[in-house]
Amino acid sequence: MENLKRIIVTGGAGFIGSRLVKKLLSTTEFSILNIDKLTYAGTNHTHSNAVRSDRYQFFKADISDKARISEIINHFKPDAIINLAAESHVDRSISGPEVFLQTNIMGTFVLLEAAREYWEKLRGKNRESFTFYQISTDEVFGDLSSGAPAMVEEGRYNPSSPYSATKASADHLVNAWYRTYGLPVKLSFCTNNYGPYQYPEKFIPLMINNAIQGKELPLYGDGSQIRDWLYVDDHVNAIISIMLNGKIGQSYNIAGNNEITNLEILNHLCILLDQMMPSKESYVDQIQFVQDRPGHDRRYALDDGKLQRELGWKPQVSLMSGLKLTIKWYLKNQIWIKNALEHKTNGL
Repeated sequence: MENLKRIIVTGGAGFIGSRLVKKLLSTTEFSILNIDKLTYAGTNHTHSNAVRSDRYQFFKADISDKARISEIINHFKPDAIINLAAESHVDRSISGPEVFLQTNIMGTFVLLEAAREYWEKLRGKNRESFTFYQISTDEVFGDLSSGAPAMVEEGRYNPSSPYSATKASADHLVNAWYRTYGLPVKLSFCTNNYGPYQYPEKFIPLMINNAIQGKELPLYGDGSQIRDWLYVDDHVNAIISIMLNGKIGQSYNIAGNNEITNLEILNHLCILLDQMMPSKESYVDQIQFVQDRPGHDRRYALDDGKLQRELGWKPQVSLMSGLKLTIKWYLKNQIWIKNALEHKTNGL
């Protein structure tokens, strides 16, 4: 990847995308162009900080806008495109699936076509080194029983929610563009991410925020659903490793190796909050079991053996260390949370 100099990151103002952009700017010499629609979950705090670098550009754009996306790609002339732009909240996909189809399926289609048209005009080493990298999710594989082995990259797709179905559809498009047109692609699946700057509707920041405000901590069903938790910086490091050294046409699982029930992780959060911000009573007392989500998968798990064997990556942040870092950040950034919930986040 010696020719890799210019990278487009879509969704670069979102939770994972913003951390990726910052990491690339601080640890590489790459020039980065961030494309983000700046929806409710995307903030321009990345843009406001990264503009200090002459290697960073930001364009507010919808990845479904073919003319705009083609214009940006042809102007910037990227060596790689990393697609992180997506609607990702399962509950929102259940109540309003249409926007998920538009962004996750049609948006990916538009990016693929714009990338293909651009790539087909390249020559020599620029053509050989170009990569389209799609970021997917463990949810495309659907529900796993408690005793089943973790899913490998070649596992059968079995999505349950409109969100995971649209992400699965996007993955199929990416693989089809590789098989049919020869577009150089890579793809990775990841488990549940957490860490600073995650939008407060997601499980961990929601529970932290509700706890310190004295609100109930709503837990779906009996809380026995199992998830594997991955600290966001570990995910970002894996993305960079795959981008630089992963094989064209291959998929890679990125796991935290921290399988735990929702009730267990909520108890951990409450115990840590009891230590870090003591209240009169334990935060555990605020847990309330609520009606389960429709079609709620019981377990997700990924086998990341391929990534560890081939690229030498493994997560560096333990679950308890990551939870402490995350809680500490949210306790110190209540203004950010307030502004995010009011869709006003535009700076640190």
